[in-house]
Amino acid sequence: MSYGPLPKRVDPRKLAEREVRIQGLASLNGMPRLSSYLVEEEGEITVDLLFSLDPQRIRTVSGNAQGRVHMTCQRCLESVEIDVEASFNLAVAPSEEVAKTLPRHYDPLIVEDEDIELWSVVEEELILNLPVVPYHDDCSIQTSFGEIAPEDGKSQKPNPFSVLARLKADADKS
Repeated sequence: MSYGPLPKRVDPRKLAEREVRIQGLASLNGMPRLSSYLVEEEGEITVDLLFSLDPQRIRTVSGNAQGRVHMTCQRCLESVEIDVEASFNLAVAPSEEVAKTLPRHYDPLIVEDEDIELWSVVEEELILNLPVVPYHDDCSIQTSFGEIAPEDGKSQKPNPFSVLARLKADADKS
């Protein structure tokens, strides 16, 4: 399936009335808040959204967005590739008061004007689904800094219990 570019602005109320599905690609460099968490701004997010009416005639937006991003590994501070996926289950509300009356299984999408910035909605959901502490699964961490002292016979300390061992050995002989 080929995806075209994701539209930047849409009217979710009109799209929900017509039950429109939008599938497209969103570039990471067009999402500045998400990019602030990343090492690289290169890449694309695949978005699949369905605008529809539920049985209660509530305008909804459902679907997902997924892609690969590069974040800083918190163990070795190198770049780590992370699969990120966000699921959408939004209900369109014209105000905060109406949003409070929505069924609990929906997250509110407050739309005061006619259009919304679709990329911002996708960006917010992706940020919420980023790992708090990204790291490599097989990260090799340097635990010692500096050179390890060579092992030699002079640096070994005598065992403080060796005196007791000798006393016990002498007692066993008697």
